[in-house]
Amino acid sequence: MKLVIIFGPQAVGKMSVGQELEKLTGLKLFHNHMTIELVSHFFDYGSPSGKRLVGLFREEIFKEVAKSDLPGLIFTYVWAFDLPSDREYVEHISRIFESQGGEVYYVELEADLEERLIRNRDPHRLLHKPSKRNLERSERDLLRTLEKYRLNSLDGEIKKLNYIKINNTACPPNEAAKIIQERFRL
Repeated sequence: MKLVIIFGPQAVGKMSVGQELEKLTGLKLFHNHMTIELVSHFFDYGSPSGKRLVGLFREEIFKEVAKSDLPGLIFTYVWAFDLPSDREYVEHISRIFESQGGEVYYVELEADLEERLIRNRDPHRLLHKPSKRNLERSERDLLRTLEKYRLNSLDGEIKKLNYIKINNTACPPNEAAKIIQERFRL
């Protein structure tokens, strides 16, 4: 069992890289908006009810996949490095898989802001993430989050053995996925 956590700021390409990695490895992609979009039909993601439900759905999916006969899972996440709760969350989901004998791989993506703003408007992104279709709101959220949180790690901050950081500003998703597949022999 393998868990690949792809993290980085909004519109960095986590889902697109995850989709390509899924094609190469057969690991199932569970991008973070799958639960957000489901819950947002009922509650705003930022509301207490929305956050609680997203957390519950994700938790149950992680537990079921970790004890299943699936080869593994690819999960995408926006990790705010200055929030201890985000680090605790990543450690928590890692333990779910490790407790079942699984291996966890950490993939950090970074890209220039200008490129992320372009990607934020990409039709492929908007197809899979309806809540991002209000482009004015989505861009405002991207910029506010960047001002408020540190969304990429500092050099040496992540000390995991199975860790890679890729600047994918000019790297297409299929190439980034190939780098990940080869680095971790997935």
